[in-house]
Amino acid sequence: MLLFITALISGLALLLWSADRFVEGSVSLAKNLNVSPLMIGMVIIGFGTSAPELVVSVLASLNGSPGIALGNAYGSNIANIAVILGITALISPIVIHSSVLRRELPILLTVTALSIFLVVDLNLSRLDAIILLILFILFIGGMIGEALKKDKDSLTEDYKTEPAEQVAPTRFAIQTLVFGLVLLIVSSRVVVWSAVEIAQIFGISDMVIGLTIVAIGTSLPELASSVAAARKNAHEIAVGNIIGSNLFNSLMVVGLSGLIGPTVVSQQTLMRDMTVMGLLTVLLFIFALRFKGKEGGINRSQGFFLLLIYALYIAYIIYGAI
Repeated sequence: MLLFITALISGLALLLWSADRFVEGSVSLAKNLNVSPLMIGMVIIGFGTSAPELVVSVLASLNGSPGIALGNAYGSNIANIAVILGITALISPIVIHSSVLRRELPILLTVTALSIFLVVDLNLSRLDAIILLILFILFIGGMIGEALKKDKDSLTEDYKTEPAEQVAPTRFAIQTLVFGLVLLIVSSRVVVWSAVEIAQIFGISDMVIGLTIVAIGTSLPELASSVAAARKNAHEIAVGNIIGSNLFNSLMVVGLSGLIGPTVVSQQTLMRDMTVMGLLTVLLFIFALRFKGKEGGINRSQGFFLLLIYALYIAYIIYGAI
């Protein structure tokens, strides 16, 4: 028991420290390459911190449990918006002022709608999976093309007009980013392992563990990175992280899982989990809109509202499991 508690505390401490290094390397790399931090946030941080979801889902599919893979991916999407952006907004209200971000949010909304549409027949076939993987490749290509064009973006312009400050060399920035990413993944695994062991000691059911600890645990890298970015006032990296992560989960993680083994989707998953995921994505889009000349974003009240939605969602799941 003492071993698991020590591992949990140490894992959380390492998680927070590595997230700080990860964001530091990402911001430095963005400045050195003259690339919008949003691009770095979505492509590197967003996709990189989704590695735990990818590993868990692929292993689950290979072990003949594709349902776990699907639940993990969409469960993480729900936690990303409701918990991670909710907590981040409580720490530091998020302002969304980049024109690029307003292009990426509709993409996320469209992908979420497509994800729901593909499983309306309660089945994720290999054809569905191939469609998702093709869209993922197209999205990555589009993001890289966007970054290479270096289109003028309000965030990029703000970045350029900021007072010059010392930035780490590109090589060191990449090393810091990779080192932070590796530690993020390792520390998240340690936290999930120790938390599951502690939960089992206290006799908590596997279902509750999977719906709470595992779902939140695989999203810990996103949480740590987003909080670290918010503390550095890099709000667009925090939001870009979530957009990139959710796109990665919906397209790459679900696509690979479905390619490995076609999945039968339960009616409950479609009506409960995917509906909540869709509603939260719509809420994020609404929060990002500009109203009466004010920049879009997520304030502390809205952050609390997102957390409240997640608390009610988890309470409903636990109540149904009793």
